[in-house]
Amino acid sequence: MKDNNYSLMQGSEALVRGAIHAGVRFFAGYPITPATETTEHMARLLPRNEGVFFQGEDELACINAIIGASWAGLKSMTATSGPGFSLMQEGIGYAAVTETPIVIVDVMRGGPSTGQPTLSAQQDVMQARFGSHGDYEIIALAPASVREMFTMTVEAVNLSEKYRTPVMVLTDEIIAHLWEKVSLPESWELQTIERKKPEGDPRSYETFQETPDLVPPMARLGDGYSVLVEGQLHDEHGYGVGNDPAKSAKNVTRIVEKITRDGDALARMETCCMEDEPQAVIVSYGSTSRSARDAVDILRSRGMKIGYLRLITLWPFAESAIRKQLGNAKRIFFPEMNMGKYSQYIRILGIDVIALPKLGGVMHSPSEIASAIEARWT
Repeated sequence: MKDNNYSLMQGSEALVRGAIHAGVRFFAGYPITPATETTEHMARLLPRNEGVFFQGEDELACINAIIGASWAGLKSMTATSGPGFSLMQEGIGYAAVTETPIVIVDVMRGGPSTGQPTLSAQQDVMQARFGSHGDYEIIALAPASVREMFTMTVEAVNLSEKYRTPVMVLTDEIIAHLWEKVSLPESWELQTIERKKPEGDPRSYETFQETPDLVPPMARLGDGYSVLVEGQLHDEHGYGVGNDPAKSAKNVTRIVEKITRDGDALARMETCCMEDEPQAVIVSYGSTSRSARDAVDILRSRGMKIGYLRLITLWPFAESAIRKQLGNAKRIFFPEMNMGKYSQYIRILGIDVIALPKLGGVMHSPSEIASAIEARWT
């Protein structure tokens, strides 16, 4: 990709450039605030890089279009926001069971329903993990800067190809619309991953064959392999086995375990001020983490031993890796732009969690977080 180094760039454009760098050559989108800029940048830049841009009639068309394009051999992506994300959930479940590598960008805004189209929120964090029915796993990354919109999109594409699974870039209006001075990595600095393709006689190819890493190679439709893409639970040949308890259970178990068994390896976190074993830690993700980091400096300047942990990989939930980073901390303060969704989940760790929710579309300020923690500090 050409012209990587810009002094000033918007988050949405950085994301698009990251996707193109990673090899995305098909994008299907439908305009929706605040994800429209992503679609606009794709419409402008993707055709210049030998890619195909498709504006669907709605989000249902878009999710299914990128699934089809992926099976045709193209790295594929879509971008949307809350209401469109809701419409995509059935397609996400289909992509999970058919092990189709795709990337979904969700630029979160306030909800429910039409909600707050022009304001930010972190209200889709649980929908990203549990939005479709049945048992499956996805990977979701939460960038917190314009540069990370580039680098984490590259990583999201790589992970989707490596694990043959839907991967989500879970960002929000603030980061997508943010302008920052940024130097993007050169092309040689970020590795890109290509999907594993089958070898040998096409007549013996099994669409979902067993492999040691639990990720089958993926044939491209039209290459001569006999491929059966089945939305029902299926065996290694792709034939439906919904009426066979043992084989259907085996199918679901594998598509879950290919991700969960690598949970700690997939975990991406950032820590600060943990060297003196703080008694409490501010845990956050995405845009809120920017204020949380400044709040730590404020509180430590007042003599309070508090640390900082930013979750970059939100799903799968890396329980042991997070617990290790928290050390001996006895309390977690968790600011989120929702009613406390992820903080409820993190209670699995068995540590005292105090949620610091905020609604209304406006991000916490550092002083708000610091004041709320001081009021509860005992």
